[in-house]
Amino acid sequence: MKHGRAAVATLPRMNRLLPVALLLAACASMPRSAELAPMVFTSADAQKVSTPPQLVDDHFSRDQTGALSEEHLKEILAAPVFLEAGARLGVVPVAVAYAPDEAVPTVAAPAELVGALEQSGLFEMASEISTEWPIDRGLPGLRELAARYRSEYLLLYRHRFVETTNHNGWAAGYATLIGALFFPGEQLETDGVLEATLYDVKSGTILFTVNERTHQSESAAPTTATRRGHELQAKMLREAAPKLADRVVQKCRRLAASRTTLETQKSAAN
Repeated sequence: MKHGRAAVATLPRMNRLLPVALLLAACASMPRSAELAPMVFTSADAQKVSTPPQLVDDHFSRDQTGALSEEHLKEILAAPVFLEAGARLGVVPVAVAYAPDEAVPTVAAPAELVGALEQSGLFEMASEISTEWPIDRGLPGLRELAARYRSEYLLLYRHRFVETTNHNGWAAGYATLIGALFFPGEQLETDGVLEATLYDVKSGTILFTVNERTHQSESAAPTTATRRGHELQAKMLREAAPKLADRVVQKCRRLAASRTTLETQKSAAN
């Protein structure tokens, strides 16, 4: 009986220990993962919302700045950008590296630009510029041309095309000799861009660049693919040149409006 009472006495203690044992067993069976509290890099005061100061200094000391000093860079960027009143403008076809293009000026886009800018009334005169004068290559040659034409601004024009050729359904007829000669089985895909850049001759800065992108697709026979490709590019130039001219005039109007705003501010200050 003593042993029975002892067993009964220990039963409540076991009932109390049983939940602890089950909890430990459950923890031991659960998968463990490492967890870290997030690191705090700022104090409570620094976490308050505040407006950061404007960044005005270049902290990238390892960058190559070339011949332009830090002082001159800030002076250029702080100067107002506007279009001078009564200025003269020259339109120059340039090559890939912004050197005067010595090719025969058969493209009509420069004339389209000159006509639109003269009609805008933003310049005293706009003129196409001949690149056959004895000049240097690159920007020094362009500035010499501007001086000869007494032009404060140059509008540098160039265009580029990328052409790819694929085969369409007509190419199945190439199995015969006649089909290879006359069937339009080649699909000409041509992408082009007309570019106009306004160059301030006095300051040597570029005021804007406008790109007018165009795309055309046409089928042709192998014997006529080259000719059709040239005709397609000429068509793209004719269609895109007026659009480019309109966008250039809009940009120039914005620069002229900036001049008017600047003059108003100066008058109010005086």
